[in-house]
Amino acid sequence: MVMHYQTRDMEDGVPPSPETQAAIGQYMQESAMSGVLLTGEGVHSSKQGARVEVADGNVRVIDGPFAEAKELIAGFAILEVDSLAEAVEHARKFALVVGSERVDVRRVVEFDDLA
Repeated sequence: MVMHYQTRDMEDGVPPSPETQAAIGQYMQESAMSGVLLTGEGVHSSKQGARVEVADGNVRVIDGPFAEAKELIAGFAILEVDSLAEAVEHARKFALVVGSERVDVRRVVEFDDLA
């Protein structure tokens, strides 16, 4: 799983330039056609969301927006790759395309991992 983080522009609702949108579309299409990209989505800014915090059985709901844009997920992709190195290479390329300063790469837990 690859998760990219918001930039201030993303959080402020500034859409990517038409050139960046085209580059993202091309990258996503090529990744899907090659069988690497299983699914991927972007998310709206935190202004349109909420955070649920649970402590000692108490639940608190906090409406967005949230202060630190660089700590917020902007989107994710589920990749089918053979190695962490391959996933990192896809994350590097995608970060350069979308202009994200930070992309996390994490392995998805599968049922067999729990046994």
